[in-house]
Amino acid sequence: MAGTVVMTAFQRLVEMPVTHRVDSYAPADFAERVLPVAPKTARGRQRLNETTHLALGTLWGSAYGVAARRGLRGQRAVNVGFAVVYSGDVLLNTALGLYRARDWSVRDWNVDLVEKYVQAQAVGAVFDRLLDPVSA
Repeated sequence: MAGTVVMTAFQRLVEMPVTHRVDSYAPADFAERVLPVAPKTARGRQRLNETTHLALGTLWGSAYGVAARRGLRGQRAVNVGFAVVYSGDVLLNTALGLYRARDWSVRDWNVDLVEKYVQAQAVGAVFDRLLDPVSA
């Protein structure tokens, strides 16, 4: 979840003030599509969004952990984990009808890629420095 916290801070403190983008409810949209949930209030939907955002963020840590278990560390593990999780994210959400990635602008792609790469970098840093520093 550390990577998700870093990505969220990056979004709130850097990207959103620069791009003037409003909050995304993509995580809530995903949860509503794949789970039998339908919040009745705006606050309920916001809680679902935040919870799903953090839950999906654990995939980044899991991917890094799998890569590390297979002997990859540092930038190689970050890049492998990023490629696998990011591709899966875009493909799955497109298949579910939640993303229309082919219609995204260059700016949309750049924002999405940079934010999620920041997340992947944070995951690698936390894993290598705090969770498994001896093996690094």
